This record gives sequence, C-alpha cells and structure tokens, in this order.
Amino acid sequence: MTGVLVLLIVFAVIVVFVVGIYNGLVNLRNRSENAWSQVDVQLRRRYDLIPNLVETVKGYAKHEKETFQTVTEARSKAINAGTVKEQGDAENMLSGALKSLFAVVESYPDLKANQNFLMMQEELAGTEGKIAYARQFYNDSIMKFNTKQQVFPSNIIANMFNFQEKEYFEIEEAAAKEPVKVKF
Repeated sequence: MTGVLVLLIVFAVIVVFVVGIYNGLVNLRNRSENAWSQVDVQLRRRYDLIPNLVETVKGYAKHEKETFQTVTEARSKAINAGTVKEQGDAENMLSGALKSLFAVVESYPDLKANQNFLMMQEELAGTEGKIAYARQFYNDSIMKFNTKQQVFPSNIIANMFNFQEKEYFEIEEAAAKEPVKVKF
C-alpha cells in the first residue's frame, strides 16, 4: 500500500512538472507571437505613411519616376513578405529606397520647407523608432522562447510536443556597420 502511494506521488510530481514546463513554453510562444503582431502594427503604419510621402515629393520632383517606382515596389514587397526572414530582407530594400527618396528631397529646398512633408517625415522618423523598439521586444521574446526549448529538461518536453524554434527579425542596417565619420 505504501509503495503504491509513493508511486502515485512520484507520478503526480512528474505530471505537474511536465504540465508546468509545457505551460511555460506555450506562454513564451504566445508572447513571441504577440510581439510579432506589435512589429507588424508598426510596419503597417510605416507602409501607410510612404504613399503620402511619395505623393508629396512627386509634386515637386516630377522627373524622379525611377525613385518613386523603386519605393513603391519595395513597399509592396515588404507588405507581401511571408516569413520573418523575407520581412527582414524586404525591410532592407525599403530602407534603401527611402534613403534614395530623401536624397531626391535634398535637391528641392521648397519641398524640404513644405509643412506636409516635414510633418510626414517626422511621423516616419517616429514610426522608425517604434519599429526598432518593437523589433527589439520581439527578438527578446524569441530569445526567451528558443532558450527555453534548448535547455534541459524543457528541451525534452518541447520535442515531445513539437515546439519549433522561431527566427529573429533582423534588418541589416548598412549605416550602422560603417564607421562614424566626424568632420570639423
């Protein structure tokens, strides 16, 4: 009788342990999915601003059609990206296209002083900051989720219930890798 009671207690402890690990993995997975939705909200906001920005610039720079087309195509690819990696690649392309657009703006002093343009440029800069924060939060969530899956004994439970690692959202910022130039 005592042996059966000990076996039941051991079994109950194991079940509670497995359920605790499983629930922890589900919690982290849901947090990472929520974090991705926050990144997506900010990216959508960015995509909504870009056409207005392009239209404002078009009014001043009618002969810069190639730049406008590049921005529009990059935005479309970013909107339609499927995986996190595709999204990162599309965002790299869009960032480059926006840099070209702002280079065009430098040639038009009247445009740089236009209130609508300045307001949209400020809104886009604010959105870029929110995207960076949301991306960092997402990547932190993914790190916790992936780590929980890789450490013992959670890795056993994760494999039993087929939890899959998630990929980080990385946008390559070429300017961040270049050395800072200081001019006096």
